[in-house]
Amino acid sequence: MEESFDIVIVGSGSAGAVLANRLSADGRHSVCVIEAGPPDRSLAITLPMGLFWLMDSRRFNWCYQTAPQAHLGGRTIPVPRGRTLGGSSSINGMVYIRGHPSDYDGWAAMGCTGWGWDDVLPYFRRSEHNERLGGSPLHGSEGELWVSDNPAPHPLTEVFIAAGEALQIPRNDDFNGPRQEGLGRFQTTTRDGLRWSTADAFLRPALGRPNLAVRTGAMVRRLVFEGRRAAAVETDRGLVRACTAVILSAGAIGSPQILQLSGVGDPARLRPLGIAPVIESPEVGANFHDHPHAPVVLTLGMGQSYGISWLGIPMILRDALRFLYRRRGLFASNIIEAGGFVHTRPGLTAPDVQFHFSVAHRSRQPGRVIAWGHGCSVSACVLRPESRGRVDILSADPLAPPRIDPNMLAEEADRATLLAGIRLARRILSSEGFRRLGAREIAPGPGVGDDADALTAYLREKTITVYHPVGSCRMGADARAVVDPRLRLRGAEALYVVDASIMPRIVSGNTNAPVIMIAEKAADMIRADLRQRP
Repeated sequence: MEESFDIVIVGSGSAGAVLANRLSADGRHSVCVIEAGPPDRSLAITLPMGLFWLMDSRRFNWCYQTAPQAHLGGRTIPVPRGRTLGGSSSINGMVYIRGHPSDYDGWAAMGCTGWGWDDVLPYFRRSEHNERLGGSPLHGSEGELWVSDNPAPHPLTEVFIAAGEALQIPRNDDFNGPRQEGLGRFQTTTRDGLRWSTADAFLRPALGRPNLAVRTGAMVRRLVFEGRRAAAVETDRGLVRACTAVILSAGAIGSPQILQLSGVGDPARLRPLGIAPVIESPEVGANFHDHPHAPVVLTLGMGQSYGISWLGIPMILRDALRFLYRRRGLFASNIIEAGGFVHTRPGLTAPDVQFHFSVAHRSRQPGRVIAWGHGCSVSACVLRPESRGRVDILSADPLAPPRIDPNMLAEEADRATLLAGIRLARRILSSEGFRRLGAREIAPGPGVGDDADALTAYLREKTITVYHPVGSCRMGADARAVVDPRLRLRGAEALYVVDASIMPRIVSGNTNAPVIMIAEKAADMIRADLRQRP
Protein backbone atom coordinates (compact mmCIF):
# COMPACT_ATOMS: atom_id res chain seq x y z
CA MET A 1 0.00 0.00 0.00
CA GLU A 2 1.22 3.49 -0.83
CA GLU A 3 -0.31 6.74 0.37
CA SER A 4 0.57 10.40 -0.04
CA PHE A 5 0.05 13.36 2.29
CA ASP A 6 1.49 16.83 2.65
CA ILE A 7 2.82 16.25 6.18
CA VAL A 8 3.70 12.90 7.77
CA ILE A 9 4.16 12.74 11.55
CA VAL A 10 5.92 9.70 13.01
CA GLY A 11 4.56 9.10 16.51
CA SER A 12 1.27 10.07 18.14
CA GLY A 13 2.58 10.83 21.63
CA SER A 14 2.96 13.96 23.71
CA ALA A 15 4.36 15.89 20.74
CA GLY A 16 2.81 14.06 17.77
CA ALA A 17 -0.78 14.45 18.94
CA VAL A 18 -0.33 18.20 19.43
CA LEU A 19 1.27 18.60 16.01
CA ALA A 20 -1.50 16.61 14.35
CA ASN A 21 -4.11 18.93 15.82
CA ARG A 22 -2.35 22.21 15.12
CA LEU A 23 -1.06 21.43 11.62
CA SER A 24 -4.41 20.11 10.40
CA ALA A 25 -6.50 22.89 11.95
CA ASP A 26 -6.63 25.30 9.00
CA GLY A 27 -7.35 22.58 6.43
CA ARG A 28 -4.56 23.73 4.13
CA HIS A 29 -2.45 20.57 4.40
CA SER A 30 -3.24 16.89 4.56
CA VAL A 31 -1.67 15.29 7.62
CA CYS A 32 -0.97 11.64 8.43
CA VAL A 33 0.06 10.36 11.86
CA ILE A 34 1.85 7.00 11.99
CA GLU A 35 1.73 5.10 15.29
CA ALA A 36 3.35 1.70 15.88
CA GLY A 37 1.04 0.81 18.75
CA PRO A 38 -2.69 0.13 18.94
CA PRO A 39 -5.49 2.59 19.77
CA ASP A 40 -5.61 3.71 23.39
CA ARG A 41 -9.00 2.40 24.45
CA SER A 42 -8.17 0.55 27.66
CA LEU A 43 -9.40 0.73 31.26
CA ALA A 44 -5.78 0.60 32.43
CA ILE A 45 -5.08 3.80 30.49
CA THR A 46 -8.27 5.56 31.56
CA LEU A 47 -7.90 4.90 35.30
CA PRO A 48 -5.14 7.06 36.83
CA MET A 49 -3.91 4.24 39.07
CA GLY A 50 -3.81 1.95 36.04
CA LEU A 51 -0.34 3.31 35.30
CA PHE A 52 1.06 0.53 37.50
CA TRP A 53 -0.43 -2.16 35.27
CA LEU A 54 0.93 -0.34 32.22
CA MET A 55 4.52 -0.57 33.46
CA ASP A 56 4.71 -4.15 32.17
CA SER A 57 2.12 -4.04 29.38
CA ARG A 58 3.82 -4.93 26.12
CA ARG A 59 0.62 -4.01 24.33
CA PHE A 60 0.94 -0.32 25.26
CA ASN A 61 4.58 -0.09 26.34
CA TRP A 62 7.83 -0.68 24.47
CA CYS A 63 9.28 -2.11 27.72
CA TYR A 64 12.85 -1.17 26.89
CA GLN A 65 15.83 -2.00 29.12
CA THR A 66 19.04 -0.05 29.40
CA ALA A 67 22.45 -1.49 28.75
CA PRO A 68 24.23 -2.65 31.93
CA GLN A 69 25.03 0.48 33.92
CA ALA A 70 28.69 0.64 34.90
CA HIS A 71 28.09 2.89 37.89
CA LEU A 72 25.08 0.93 39.18
CA GLY A 73 26.76 -2.41 39.68
CA GLY A 74 26.16 -3.56 36.11
CA ARG A 75 22.37 -3.52 36.51
CA THR A 76 19.95 -2.95 33.65
CA ILE A 77 17.09 -0.52 34.26
CA PRO A 78 13.55 -0.60 32.84
CA VAL A 79 12.71 2.20 30.41
CA PRO A 80 8.95 2.20 29.81
CA ARG A 81 7.82 4.19 26.76
CA GLY A 82 4.27 4.57 25.46
CA ARG A 83 3.25 2.49 22.47
CA THR A 84 -0.26 3.70 21.70
CA LEU A 85 -2.17 6.82 20.77
CA GLY A 86 -1.00 9.47 23.20
CA GLY A 87 2.38 7.76 23.56
CA SER A 88 3.91 8.08 27.00
CA SER A 89 1.19 10.55 28.05
CA SER A 90 -1.08 7.47 28.07
CA ILE A 91 1.08 5.47 30.49
CA ASN A 92 2.84 8.13 32.60
CA GLY A 93 2.27 9.37 36.16
CA MET A 94 0.29 12.40 34.88
CA VAL A 95 2.26 14.92 37.00
CA TYR A 96 2.10 18.38 35.43
CA ILE A 97 5.45 20.17 35.94
CA ARG A 98 7.03 22.64 33.55
CA GLY A 99 10.51 22.90 35.02
CA HIS A 100 12.30 25.98 36.29
CA PRO A 101 12.43 29.20 34.20
CA SER A 102 16.23 29.06 34.33
CA ASP A 103 16.12 25.80 32.36
CA TYR A 104 14.79 27.58 29.29
CA ASP A 105 16.93 30.68 29.76
CA GLY A 106 19.83 28.21 29.86
CA TRP A 107 18.76 26.77 26.51
CA ALA A 108 18.75 30.26 25.03
CA ALA A 109 22.19 30.98 26.49
CA MET A 110 23.45 27.81 24.77
CA GLY A 111 22.46 29.29 21.40
CA CYS A 112 18.87 28.07 21.14
CA THR A 113 17.42 31.43 20.16
CA GLY A 114 13.72 31.78 20.88
CA TRP A 115 13.64 29.18 23.65
CA GLY A 116 14.03 31.41 26.72
CA TRP A 117 11.41 31.38 29.48
CA ASP A 118 9.58 34.44 28.17
CA ASP A 119 9.47 32.79 24.73
CA VAL A 120 8.03 29.46 25.88
CA LEU A 121 5.59 30.57 28.60
CA PRO A 122 2.87 31.56 26.08
CA TYR A 123 3.00 28.04 24.63
CA PHE A 124 2.57 26.45 28.05
CA ARG A 125 -0.45 28.69 28.63
CA ARG A 126 -1.89 27.98 25.17
CA SER A 127 -2.27 24.25 25.87
CA GLU A 128 -3.37 24.49 29.48
CA HIS A 129 -6.86 24.32 30.96
CA ASN A 130 -6.04 24.63 34.64
CA GLU A 131 -9.14 24.07 36.77
CA ARG A 132 -7.85 25.98 39.80
CA LEU A 133 -5.24 28.40 38.49
CA GLY A 134 -6.40 29.08 34.93
CA GLY A 135 -6.49 32.68 33.81
CA SER A 136 -3.62 33.83 36.02
CA PRO A 137 -0.51 35.34 34.39
CA LEU A 138 1.29 31.98 34.54
CA HIS A 139 -1.56 29.59 33.72
CA GLY A 140 -3.97 29.00 30.87
CA SER A 141 -7.70 28.42 31.10
CA GLU A 142 -8.75 27.80 27.51
CA GLY A 143 -6.37 25.08 26.33
CA GLU A 144 -7.14 21.48 25.55
CA LEU A 145 -4.93 19.93 28.23
CA TRP A 146 -6.90 19.57 31.47
CA VAL A 147 -4.78 20.16 34.58
CA SER A 148 -6.51 19.32 37.85
CA ASP A 149 -6.09 18.96 41.59
CA ASN A 150 -6.85 15.65 43.24
CA PRO A 151 -10.25 16.45 44.84
CA ALA A 152 -9.69 13.93 47.64
CA PRO A 153 -5.94 13.60 48.33
CA HIS A 154 -4.81 10.90 50.70
CA PRO A 155 -4.30 12.16 54.29
CA LEU A 156 -0.66 11.02 54.14
CA THR A 157 0.10 13.89 51.77
CA GLU A 158 -0.60 16.38 54.57
CA VAL A 159 1.71 14.46 56.93
CA PHE A 160 4.44 14.70 54.29
CA ILE A 161 3.96 18.44 53.67
CA ALA A 162 3.85 19.19 57.41
CA ALA A 163 7.06 17.20 57.91
CA GLY A 164 8.76 19.46 55.38
CA GLU A 165 7.49 22.57 57.11
CA ALA A 166 9.01 21.31 60.38
CA LEU A 167 12.36 21.28 58.53
CA GLN A 168 11.83 24.82 57.17
CA ILE A 169 10.84 23.56 53.71
CA PRO A 170 7.92 25.79 52.72
CA ARG A 171 4.51 24.61 51.56
CA ASN A 172 3.94 25.19 47.84
CA ASP A 173 0.50 25.06 46.21
CA ASP A 174 1.77 25.73 42.66
CA PHE A 175 5.08 24.27 41.48
CA ASN A 176 4.55 26.07 38.15
CA GLY A 177 4.03 29.41 39.84
CA PRO A 178 6.41 32.20 40.89
CA ARG A 179 8.43 29.85 43.13
CA GLN A 180 9.30 26.21 42.49
CA GLU A 181 10.80 25.41 45.89
CA GLY A 182 8.72 23.69 48.57
CA LEU A 183 6.53 20.65 49.18
CA GLY A 184 2.93 20.24 48.11
CA ARG A 185 0.40 18.24 46.15
CA PHE A 186 0.98 17.75 42.45
CA GLN A 187 -1.49 18.84 39.81
CA THR A 188 -2.13 16.17 37.20
CA THR A 189 -3.27 15.85 33.60
CA THR A 190 -6.62 14.41 34.60
CA ARG A 191 -10.22 15.39 33.95
CA ASP A 192 -13.15 14.35 36.11
CA GLY A 193 -10.98 11.75 37.86
CA LEU A 194 -9.74 10.16 34.61
CA ARG A 195 -6.43 10.36 32.71
CA TRP A 196 -6.40 13.11 30.11
CA SER A 197 -3.66 12.16 27.64
CA THR A 198 -2.62 14.10 24.56
CA ALA A 199 -4.73 11.66 22.56
CA ASP A 200 -7.75 12.77 24.61
CA ALA A 201 -6.85 16.45 24.56
CA PHE A 202 -5.53 17.01 21.05
CA LEU A 203 -5.83 14.03 18.72
CA ARG A 204 -9.32 12.68 19.28
CA PRO A 205 -11.08 16.06 18.86
CA ALA A 206 -9.37 16.48 15.48
CA LEU A 207 -10.15 13.05 14.04
CA GLY A 208 -13.25 14.30 12.24
CA ARG A 209 -11.21 16.60 10.02
CA PRO A 210 -11.09 15.30 6.43
CA ASN A 211 -7.43 16.31 6.07
CA LEU A 212 -6.22 14.23 9.09
CA ALA A 213 -5.50 10.49 8.93
CA VAL A 214 -4.16 8.25 11.71
CA ARG A 215 -2.54 4.90 10.99
CA THR A 216 -2.11 2.70 14.07
CA GLY A 217 -0.23 -0.61 14.15
CA ALA A 218 2.26 0.67 11.57
CA MET A 219 5.90 0.04 12.42
CA VAL A 220 8.30 2.52 10.82
CA ARG A 221 11.25 0.87 9.12
CA ARG A 222 13.09 3.95 7.87
CA LEU A 223 12.79 7.34 6.24
CA VAL A 224 13.23 7.47 2.47
CA PHE A 225 15.39 10.28 1.13
CA GLU A 226 15.54 11.74 -2.36
CA GLY A 227 18.94 13.34 -2.23
CA ARG A 228 18.85 15.12 1.12
CA ARG A 229 15.10 15.61 1.14
CA ALA A 230 12.94 13.42 3.38
CA ALA A 231 10.42 12.19 0.84
CA ALA A 232 8.59 9.30 2.50
CA VAL A 233 8.26 7.03 5.51
CA GLU A 234 8.56 3.30 4.94
CA THR A 235 6.43 1.19 7.29
CA ASP A 236 5.66 -2.51 7.51
CA ARG A 237 2.31 -1.68 5.86
CA GLY A 238 3.70 0.24 2.92
CA LEU A 239 5.08 3.61 1.90
CA VAL A 240 3.68 6.93 3.11
CA ARG A 241 4.90 9.80 0.94
CA ALA A 242 5.36 13.30 2.33
CA CYS A 243 4.92 16.04 -0.26
CA THR A 244 5.88 18.84 2.13
CA ALA A 245 7.54 17.61 5.35
CA VAL A 246 8.29 14.66 7.62
CA ILE A 247 8.18 15.25 11.38
CA LEU A 248 9.83 12.75 13.70
CA SER A 249 8.06 12.65 17.07
CA ALA A 250 9.03 9.15 18.16
CA GLY A 251 10.71 10.24 21.40
CA ALA A 252 14.24 10.27 22.77
CA ILE A 253 14.70 6.59 21.93
CA GLY A 254 12.59 6.15 18.81
CA SER A 255 13.69 9.25 16.92
CA PRO A 256 17.46 8.58 16.95
CA GLN A 257 16.75 4.92 16.19
CA ILE A 258 14.73 5.81 13.08
CA LEU A 259 17.30 8.36 11.95
CA GLN A 260 20.13 5.86 12.24
CA LEU A 261 18.12 3.17 10.43
CA SER A 262 17.65 5.75 7.65
CA GLY A 263 21.33 6.55 7.27
CA VAL A 264 21.39 9.70 9.39
CA GLY A 265 24.08 9.56 12.05
CA ASP A 266 27.75 8.75 12.51
CA PRO A 267 29.02 6.98 9.37
CA ALA A 268 31.58 5.07 11.46
CA ARG A 269 28.71 3.51 13.43
CA LEU A 270 26.35 2.95 10.47
CA ARG A 271 28.63 1.36 7.86
CA PRO A 272 29.51 -1.73 9.96
CA LEU A 273 25.75 -2.40 10.18
CA GLY A 274 25.37 -2.32 6.41
CA ILE A 275 23.60 1.06 6.42
CA ALA A 276 24.76 3.52 3.77
CA PRO A 277 25.17 7.01 5.30
CA VAL A 278 22.83 9.59 3.77
CA ILE A 279 23.45 12.54 6.08
CA GLU A 280 26.45 12.74 8.39
CA SER A 281 25.29 13.75 11.86
CA PRO A 282 27.61 12.19 14.46
CA GLU A 283 25.63 13.40 17.48
CA VAL A 284 22.46 11.52 16.60
CA GLY A 285 22.01 9.35 19.69
CA ALA A 286 24.52 11.32 21.80
CA ASN A 287 23.74 13.61 24.76
CA PHE A 288 21.20 11.06 26.03
CA HIS A 289 20.32 11.53 29.70
CA ASP A 290 17.57 11.09 32.28
CA HIS A 291 16.74 11.98 35.87
CA PRO A 292 18.22 9.41 38.28
CA HIS A 293 16.31 8.75 41.48
CA ALA A 294 16.25 6.40 44.46
CA PRO A 295 13.61 5.79 47.16
CA VAL A 296 13.28 5.84 50.91
CA VAL A 297 10.53 3.33 51.79
CA LEU A 298 8.39 3.05 54.94
CA THR A 299 5.92 0.40 56.04
CA LEU A 300 2.66 1.41 57.73
CA GLY A 301 -0.31 -0.30 59.28
CA MET A 302 -3.29 -1.36 57.19
CA GLY A 303 -5.59 1.53 56.34
CA GLN A 304 -2.92 4.19 56.72
CA SER A 305 -2.01 4.15 53.03
CA TYR A 306 -3.23 2.67 49.80
CA GLY A 307 -2.02 -0.90 49.54
CA ILE A 308 -2.63 -4.48 48.57
CA SER A 309 -3.28 -7.09 51.23
CA TRP A 310 -5.85 -9.75 52.10
CA LEU A 311 -7.20 -7.66 54.98
CA GLY A 312 -7.22 -4.61 52.72
CA ILE A 313 -9.55 -6.15 50.12
CA PRO A 314 -12.69 -4.59 51.69
CA MET A 315 -11.04 -1.16 51.44
CA ILE A 316 -10.19 -1.76 47.79
CA LEU A 317 -13.83 -2.68 47.11
CA ARG A 318 -14.94 0.47 48.96
CA ASP A 319 -12.60 2.56 46.81
CA ALA A 320 -13.98 0.94 43.67
CA LEU A 321 -17.44 2.15 44.68
CA ARG A 322 -16.06 5.61 45.53
CA PHE A 323 -14.59 5.80 42.07
CA LEU A 324 -17.75 4.63 40.31
CA TYR A 325 -20.00 7.09 42.10
CA ARG A 326 -17.73 10.05 42.89
CA ARG A 327 -14.44 9.64 40.98
CA ARG A 328 -12.54 9.58 44.27
CA GLY A 329 -10.11 7.31 46.10
CA LEU A 330 -7.53 4.73 45.01
CA PHE A 331 -8.69 4.29 41.43
CA ALA A 332 -8.71 8.06 40.78
CA SER A 333 -5.24 8.50 42.28
CA ASN A 334 -1.95 8.58 40.42
CA ILE A 335 -0.45 7.35 43.75
CA ILE A 336 2.40 9.88 43.42
CA GLU A 337 0.11 12.53 44.85
CA ALA A 338 2.64 14.91 46.35
CA GLY A 339 6.27 15.93 46.19
CA GLY A 340 8.37 19.01 45.86
CA PHE A 341 11.62 20.74 45.08
CA VAL A 342 14.52 21.53 47.41
CA HIS A 343 18.04 22.96 47.48
CA THR A 344 20.53 20.50 48.96
CA ARG A 345 23.24 23.13 49.43
CA PRO A 346 23.46 26.91 49.67
CA GLY A 347 24.30 29.12 46.73
CA LEU A 348 22.08 27.40 44.15
CA THR A 349 19.85 29.58 42.00
CA ALA A 350 17.24 26.82 41.60
CA PRO A 351 16.32 23.56 43.39
CA ASP A 352 18.56 20.63 42.51
CA VAL A 353 16.43 17.76 43.88
CA GLN A 354 12.80 16.80 43.29
CA PHE A 355 10.85 14.56 45.66
CA HIS A 356 8.03 12.22 44.56
CA PHE A 357 5.85 11.08 47.47
CA SER A 358 3.93 7.83 46.96
CA VAL A 359 0.92 7.09 49.17
CA ALA A 360 1.17 3.35 48.56
CA HIS A 361 3.68 0.70 49.63
CA ARG A 362 6.55 0.87 47.17
CA SER A 363 8.46 -2.15 46.02
CA ARG A 364 12.11 -2.29 47.02
CA GLN A 365 12.79 -4.03 43.70
CA PRO A 366 14.11 -1.44 41.19
CA GLY A 367 11.66 -0.88 38.37
CA ARG A 368 8.69 -2.24 40.29
CA VAL A 369 6.25 0.24 41.76
CA ILE A 370 3.65 -1.13 44.15
CA ALA A 371 4.42 -4.01 46.52
CA TRP A 372 2.24 -6.21 48.69
CA GLY A 373 1.42 -4.49 51.96
CA HIS A 374 0.92 -0.92 53.15
CA GLY A 375 3.37 1.94 53.31
CA CYS A 376 4.68 5.04 51.57
CA SER A 377 7.89 6.34 50.06
CA VAL A 378 9.80 9.41 48.98
CA SER A 379 12.06 9.25 45.95
CA ALA A 380 14.88 11.77 45.59
CA CYS A 381 15.59 12.79 42.00
CA VAL A 382 18.63 14.65 40.61
CA LEU A 383 17.12 17.50 38.59
CA ARG A 384 20.13 18.57 36.50
CA PRO A 385 22.29 15.49 35.98
CA GLU A 386 25.68 15.93 34.33
CA SER A 387 26.11 12.30 33.21
CA ARG A 388 25.57 11.66 29.50
CA GLY A 389 25.08 8.48 27.48
CA ARG A 390 23.94 7.33 24.03
CA VAL A 391 21.20 5.59 22.06
CA ASP A 392 22.51 3.47 19.18
CA ILE A 393 21.06 0.83 16.92
CA LEU A 394 22.83 -2.53 16.97
CA SER A 395 21.55 -3.81 13.63
CA ALA A 396 19.69 -2.68 10.53
CA ASP A 397 16.60 -4.56 11.73
CA PRO A 398 13.93 -1.99 12.77
CA LEU A 399 12.39 -4.57 15.13
CA ALA A 400 15.61 -4.89 17.13
CA PRO A 401 15.66 -2.57 20.15
CA PRO A 402 18.50 -0.06 20.22
CA ARG A 403 21.21 0.01 22.85
CA ILE A 404 20.06 2.49 25.49
CA ASP A 405 22.78 3.77 27.80
CA PRO A 406 22.01 6.79 30.01
CA ASN A 407 25.37 6.22 31.77
CA MET A 408 23.69 6.98 35.08
CA LEU A 409 25.66 8.42 38.00
CA ALA A 410 28.85 8.48 35.94
CA GLU A 411 29.61 11.97 37.24
CA GLU A 412 30.58 12.54 40.86
CA ALA A 413 28.33 15.63 41.03
CA ASP A 414 25.26 13.46 40.33
CA ARG A 415 26.23 10.98 43.03
CA ALA A 416 26.77 13.78 45.55
CA THR A 417 23.43 15.42 44.79
CA LEU A 418 21.52 12.15 45.02
CA LEU A 419 23.24 11.32 48.30
CA ALA A 420 22.20 14.70 49.73
CA GLY A 421 18.66 14.18 48.47
CA ILE A 422 18.35 10.75 50.08
CA ARG A 423 19.60 12.10 53.39
CA LEU A 424 16.99 14.86 53.35
CA ALA A 425 14.23 12.41 52.33
CA ARG A 426 15.10 10.23 55.33
CA ARG A 427 14.85 13.26 57.63
CA ILE A 428 11.39 14.07 56.26
CA LEU A 429 10.14 10.51 56.72
CA SER A 430 11.54 10.26 60.25
CA SER A 431 9.49 13.25 61.40
CA GLU A 432 7.09 13.17 64.33
CA GLY A 433 4.06 12.87 62.04
CA PHE A 434 5.25 9.60 60.51
CA ARG A 435 6.49 8.29 63.87
CA ARG A 436 3.00 8.77 65.33
CA LEU A 437 1.67 6.50 62.59
CA GLY A 438 4.12 3.77 63.59
CA ALA A 439 6.03 4.06 60.32
CA ARG A 440 9.17 1.96 59.96
CA GLU A 441 11.91 2.51 57.38
CA ILE A 442 12.72 -0.61 55.37
CA ALA A 443 14.85 0.99 52.65
CA PRO A 444 17.63 1.92 53.03
CA GLY A 445 16.64 0.43 56.40
CA PRO A 446 17.96 0.62 59.94
CA GLY A 447 21.08 -1.32 58.97
CA VAL A 448 22.20 1.56 56.74
CA GLY A 449 23.17 4.57 58.80
CA ASP A 450 24.23 7.98 57.57
CA ASP A 451 27.66 6.78 56.49
CA ALA A 452 28.40 8.06 52.98
CA ASP A 453 29.93 4.79 51.79
CA ALA A 454 26.96 2.72 52.97
CA LEU A 455 24.42 5.08 51.44
CA THR A 456 26.37 5.27 48.18
CA ALA A 457 26.33 1.47 48.00
CA TYR A 458 22.56 1.60 48.50
CA LEU A 459 22.24 4.11 45.65
CA ARG A 460 24.25 1.86 43.32
CA GLU A 461 21.83 -0.94 44.16
CA LYS A 462 18.52 0.96 43.93
CA THR A 463 18.88 3.96 41.62
CA ILE A 464 16.74 3.89 38.49
CA THR A 465 15.41 6.57 36.13
CA VAL A 466 12.27 8.65 36.57
CA TYR A 467 11.40 7.74 32.96
CA HIS A 468 12.28 11.17 31.54
CA PRO A 469 14.70 10.31 28.68
CA VAL A 470 15.83 13.33 26.66
CA GLY A 471 18.60 14.86 24.59
CA SER A 472 19.47 12.31 21.90
CA CYS A 473 18.80 14.67 18.95
CA ARG A 474 20.20 17.80 20.56
CA MET A 475 19.01 21.23 19.50
CA GLY A 476 21.68 23.89 19.13
CA ALA A 477 23.22 26.66 17.06
CA ASP A 478 26.54 24.86 16.58
CA ALA A 479 27.33 22.77 13.52
CA ARG A 480 27.36 19.48 15.47
CA ALA A 481 23.83 19.91 16.85
CA VAL A 482 21.35 17.47 15.31
CA VAL A 483 18.61 20.07 14.86
CA ASP A 484 18.71 23.85 14.68
CA PRO A 485 16.57 26.08 16.95
CA ARG A 486 13.69 25.75 14.47
CA LEU A 487 13.95 21.96 14.94
CA ARG A 488 15.02 21.32 11.33
CA LEU A 489 17.46 18.45 10.98
CA ARG A 490 20.81 19.88 9.94
CA GLY A 491 21.93 18.77 6.51
CA ALA A 492 18.46 17.56 5.52
CA GLU A 493 15.50 19.13 3.78
CA ALA A 494 11.85 18.87 4.81
CA LEU A 495 12.69 16.97 8.00
CA TYR A 496 11.96 18.08 11.57
CA VAL A 497 12.46 16.42 14.95
CA VAL A 498 9.92 17.45 17.59
CA ASP A 499 9.99 15.60 20.91
CA ALA A 500 12.04 15.25 24.11
CA SER A 501 15.11 14.24 22.12
CA ILE A 502 15.76 17.85 21.09
CA MET A 503 16.31 19.11 24.65
CA PRO A 504 19.95 20.23 24.92
CA ARG A 505 19.66 19.80 28.68
CA ILE A 506 16.92 18.18 30.73
CA VAL A 507 14.40 20.41 32.49
CA SER A 508 14.13 20.56 36.28
CA GLY A 509 11.03 18.42 36.65
CA ASN A 510 8.71 16.03 34.84
CA THR A 511 9.02 16.20 31.07
CA ASN A 512 5.50 15.69 29.68
CA ALA A 513 4.38 19.32 29.89
CA PRO A 514 7.63 20.62 28.34
CA VAL A 515 7.27 18.23 25.39
CA ILE A 516 3.73 19.49 24.78
CA MET A 517 5.12 23.03 24.85
CA ILE A 518 7.86 22.06 22.38
CA ALA A 519 5.21 20.74 19.99
CA GLU A 520 3.10 23.89 20.33
CA LYS A 521 6.07 26.09 19.48
CA ALA A 522 7.21 23.76 16.69
CA ALA A 523 3.76 23.88 15.09
CA ASP A 524 4.01 27.66 14.80
CA MET A 525 7.53 27.46 13.35
CA ILE A 526 6.61 24.74 10.86
CA ARG A 527 3.54 26.65 9.69
CA ALA A 528 5.72 29.73 9.18
CA ASP A 529 8.23 27.67 7.17
CA LEU A 530 5.45 26.25 5.00
CA ARG A 531 4.06 29.70 4.25
CA GLN A 532 7.46 30.78 2.92
CA ARG A 533 7.64 27.91 0.43
CA PRO A 534 6.56 28.59 -3.14
